[in-house]
Amino acid sequence: MEAKTTVGPNYKWIALSNTTLVLLMASINSTIVLIALPAIFRSIRVNPLAPGETAYLLWVLLGYMVVTSTFLVSFGRISDMYGRVRMYNLGFLIFTAGSLLLYFLPGTGNRATLAIIVFRLVQAVGAGFLFANSAAILTDAFPPHHRGMALGLNQVAAIAGSLIGLILG
Repeated sequence: MEAKTTVGPNYKWIALSNTTLVLLMASINSTIVLIALPAIFRSIRVNPLAPGETAYLLWVLLGYMVVTSTFLVSFGRISDMYGRVRMYNLGFLIFTAGSLLLYFLPGTGNRATLAIIVFRLVQAVGAGFLFANSAAILTDAFPPHHRGMALGLNQVAAIAGSLIGLILG
């Protein structure tokens, strides 16, 4: 059983701003590669349309979304057992680690492509924790008469992130 702690009067606004910005980031990450794929594969010198290499294209495109959606319910249950904020913070740490690993991507060729796939899957595990807990944290933080506004703003950021990812890509 998790001990209840008292929170300050601004906790709900901190929770809203934090979860909204992080959902925006995670949503941008899900679509940013769609438009950037030619530049990504060109920079690592891989032709994803060559025979035997189309699996790379599919995993770079869909791996993030498959892993995020696969773990969403399980991560929600784990977060209910061990603490939503704790698991949200763990998700943020994992997502950031995956992002940093992508930044320091090694080499070119198939090895680099596999690294991109693995590091995006790491990001996806973190995003699974973030998506699973954002709404739950806001539901806990806001009183019933303000929950709709908080959850609505949060979801608008997630949807906007999908559009912004396409533009940034």
